[in-house]
Amino acid sequence: MSKFRTVRGMRDFLPEQARTMRYIENLARELAKLYGFKEVITPVVESYDLLAAKSGEEIRQRMYAFKDLGGRKVALRPEFTASIARLVATTLRNEPKPLRLFCAGSLYRYDEPQLGRYREFWQSNFELIGSKNPEADAEILTLTNDLMERLGLKNYWFKVGHMGILRGILGEEGVKEEDQNLIMQRFDKKLWEEGLKILEKLKVSRKCLETIKNLMKIHGTKIEDVLGKVKKKVKDYEVSVSAVENLEEILNLTFESGVKFEVSIEPAFARGLEYYTGIIFEVFTPELEIALSGGGRYDKLIELFGGEPTPAVGVAHGIDRIMLAMEKQKIKPKLPEKPLVVIIPIEEDLKSKALELAIQLRKKGVCTEVEVMRRTATRALQDADRRGATHTVLVAPKELKEGKVVLRDMQLREQKAVDLEKLPNEILDE
Repeated sequence: MSKFRTVRGMRDFLPEQARTMRYIENLARELAKLYGFKEVITPVVESYDLLAAKSGEEIRQRMYAFKDLGGRKVALRPEFTASIARLVATTLRNEPKPLRLFCAGSLYRYDEPQLGRYREFWQSNFELIGSKNPEADAEILTLTNDLMERLGLKNYWFKVGHMGILRGILGEEGVKEEDQNLIMQRFDKKLWEEGLKILEKLKVSRKCLETIKNLMKIHGTKIEDVLGKVKKKVKDYEVSVSAVENLEEILNLTFESGVKFEVSIEPAFARGLEYYTGIIFEVFTPELEIALSGGGRYDKLIELFGGEPTPAVGVAHGIDRIMLAMEKQKIKPKLPEKPLVVIIPIEEDLKSKALELAIQLRKKGVCTEVEVMRRTATRALQDADRRGATHTVLVAPKELKEGKVVLRDMQLREQKAVDLEKLPNEILDE
């Protein structure tokens, strides 16, 4: 037995898994085209400083970071948004706005491996850059819902909040941004008591503590009802009131357009990434405790990387987690059924003819394999059946002299002699 195994937290994708993963990725890619998003490809390795700038304490601690042979500190990307922001701040800085950018690929974090959480994981990202208006946020919500529907997922819901609600309260209390970030990271992990203890150490007012505690108790599905309660609780904090009104406008715009999805509004909801400035959201299914997708507005990140002040909003879809949710809900990828043909030369001196036939069939778009193990016809037919071949082509001396081969339908267990020139159509027309 080999001593080599996959590195902890990394996985091999076997053919069926790889097929599902590419199905999800390509579905996201097709959706990107429908919404006018252009695909970009960014490096897996980026400057550590770029990735660490606004990633949040937890991600900074869990990055695969190292010095390259030139002595530069670099890291494997833990998420896509920093790379996209760099691209917009540099190469794309003079492109007309809005920019709609799509990317997909592997990301890396040194997390503790568990269900739905791996050290190498896959995402597809959509970033809408250049608009501060609520219709941009509504488009990202609509797009996310669209993907969930196309995947066939059931009973999913959106958890929605706004970073401006909590930051508005803390900002007015004079809490520094670094301390705010620590609190948000605790709230993101539902470590409510730890977050409140940090606030107590910072000696914020009793009113501030009570307001935040009250916000933790508020959640619900009715926009007007929930946000009405929130607005009353934060009425003394101007920035927070504006955040509530912004969230209300985004959600109303989304639902008034005819989009339908379950939503849970949670004013104390926070995300660990430090760059979020506005609406934030995550998508869940009943079968998993982890989010399938997550996103929000980040209006200051591109400027931080040396670009012009540029508002932006985006979403990341966890392909691994979506695969897991589909498996739990017993959803199979909707892939077109294509014939698989195995060509079996009956005698050794017919190998070149078998290869020639395979080339001709592939030119017609038929997935074709050639029997290369030199098994008997019986064994080769058994193997073709085991691997799901729809047809086999037996290249035999007698039929070949007449310009024919034997085409066998593996489902019907029927076979017939077919003219060589008619072979592709016989397979494709069945």
